[in-house]
Amino acid sequence: MLIYRRTLIKATVAGAMAATLTGCSLLPRKTGPQPERYAGAVGLPDGRFGVSAFDRSGNVQWQAPVDTRCHSGCNRPGRNDTLFFERRPGWSFYVFDAETGQRRHRIMAPEGEHFVGHGVFSPDGRWLYATASRYQPGEGIVAVYDAEQDYKRVDTFELAGIGPHELTLHPDGNTLVIGLGGILTHPDYDRIKLNLDTMQPALILMDRRSGQIVGRFPPAHHQQSSRHVSVSTEGKVYVAYQYQGPLYKRPPLLARIEDGQLREYRFDPETQAALGNYIASVVAHPENDLIAAASPVGGTAIVFRGKTGELVSKARITDCAGIQTLAGGDFLVSSGQGRLVQLSAGQPAKDIARLPVQWDHHLV
Repeated sequence: MLIYRRTLIKATVAGAMAATLTGCSLLPRKTGPQPERYAGAVGLPDGRFGVSAFDRSGNVQWQAPVDTRCHSGCNRPGRNDTLFFERRPGWSFYVFDAETGQRRHRIMAPEGEHFVGHGVFSPDGRWLYATASRYQPGEGIVAVYDAEQDYKRVDTFELAGIGPHELTLHPDGNTLVIGLGGILTHPDYDRIKLNLDTMQPALILMDRRSGQIVGRFPPAHHQQSSRHVSVSTEGKVYVAYQYQGPLYKRPPLLARIEDGQLREYRFDPETQAALGNYIASVVAHPENDLIAAASPVGGTAIVFRGKTGELVSKARITDCAGIQTLAGGDFLVSSGQGRLVQLSAGQPAKDIARLPVQWDHHLV
């Protein structure tokens, strides 16, 4: 097991449903859907796990129990569904009523498969695309579900590779953007990495209707595991790596597609070291050219310009991982210690809130 993988520590809370803010009365508005609500997977004080949604006043709107630790989720466009996927190896995903937290469905992975923590919907909200793996042969796939048939599995797309993780949808409405990590694991071996010498990571572009792979972009080094992805409103595609080589090396950890290949970003030596060879989230802001990335291993979050690679903000945030975009051009970063920190270009990081929860890697 990775010694640097985030551990959900127990929080001291006065009641599971009574979160309050410190320092501010309102959180900033999110961009996009549900600007008044945040949601994320949490660890509970008694060692159990849940999914929690809170409003801009820091009040927990609902908190739903889950059977095991969850990782990330997505909201169904035009509908009132919020989904969360169990952390890899995930045997199921959950569908909640976004207003009340009532569990509507728990969808199990077919025998021989497991989910890896991420999914995304088609623009009309009907089709759900989830990254998954057939763990015995180590084959990465995209599983397709019909939300209008109570999330019935209707198709499977082959990735011709190992270890898919995050996927998102290009603004063209048709292209899935997928981070293929290249790392072979098996549930029987507690996430031990079985193929570090022969990894073949890639950033993959796939037609969501046919499942055809229309682009495959390998990183410069075969141990730059391509895990997390984001796309700007202009269609610029970004990928974040988790380097699997020697710890003393400091390779680039972020890249974007330019001129048919991956252009990798390298920052100053101090920043490269602070990122700890591990990026847990990358997010392109829809209102500008800014990109945010967070490393729980290095306890560092950064903001840089996509076009030039110029670093415009850096903050030390212990166990930071989740990122949300804020209306007006800033970012919100969550930490496993309950902090919510606002990052802005050219401005010091600003603590917005400290909530009595332990957030997992992603905010929705």
